[in-house]
Amino acid sequence: MKDLLGIRELKKEAIEDILKTASAFKDVLRRDIKKVPTLRGKTVVNLFFEPSTRTRTSFELAEKRMSMDVLNFSIPASSVVKGESLLDTIKTIESYEIDFMVIRHSSSGVPNLIAAHTKASVINAGDGINEHPTQALLDAFTIMEKKGRIEGLEVAIVGDIMHSRVARSNIYCLTRLGAKIRLIGPPTLIPAEFLSHEQIKVFYRMEEGLKDVDVIMMLRLQLERQGKGFFPTVGEYFKIWGLTKERLGLAKPDAIVMHPGPMNRGIEIASEVADGPQSVILEQVTNGIAIRMAVMYLLSPPQGGKS
Repeated sequence: MKDLLGIRELKKEAIEDILKTASAFKDVLRRDIKKVPTLRGKTVVNLFFEPSTRTRTSFELAEKRMSMDVLNFSIPASSVVKGESLLDTIKTIESYEIDFMVIRHSSSGVPNLIAAHTKASVINAGDGINEHPTQALLDAFTIMEKKGRIEGLEVAIVGDIMHSRVARSNIYCLTRLGAKIRLIGPPTLIPAEFLSHEQIKVFYRMEEGLKDVDVIMMLRLQLERQGKGFFPTVGEYFKIWGLTKERLGLAKPDAIVMHPGPMNRGIEIASEVADGPQSVILEQVTNGIAIRMAVMYLLSPPQGGKS
């Protein structure tokens, strides 16, 4: 592949290849010297049109661990604020002989548009409410590490499914790897497209949906993407769909708790759960570096240039 734009178009074998490669790169991160010359001489530009902490820093660390030349594109300091079009910006950056572009944008489909107009490899770091492929891959990698498998596991994805690109990418990724998905949340926040999926069950009450699950993946309540009327108040939301220690007890005793971040403590998850012994939230962050190293390695063409 030239680009990684989403999980939807990836075959099971491609996903497994990325996870296997990431396992090798995680060994690099355990060394005293956490750097390899694998992509030395390659240049990457990180274009984040939306705020980001984990994804942006994770990509930058992954790039530097691979010995790449890294350019972080600052939107407020660019000609974008002067009215320059997206494609003109991309063409300008491409003229610097860039090898990779990592894109985050508030509009769905922007990475696909850019990939069609550049020879550089484009990696989708989150586009609107569409997809966030590397997040789903790092989540799958974390589950595999903790559970030893994905096939046959019961995975609950809880919260604002409708506005979550993380949820969509995880649904595509985990079902392709054989997991059974439970979507839990308000009826107003569960898209109709998932109601008839054979590997997905939908629940509107935590007490029913969390029973005997292996993995609980909480989602951030994306108030900035919502209009009004999806639920009464954030207080009511936590009361009905927040993950508490008592509700965690409904899952299997060895269930793990995940969250893509940033967390809204006291809205979708209680602090005692987020910081508790079953939480693997910080391990997800660490695994993101290995996954992003693997993706860039696998997208990198053989020596001699792009075909």
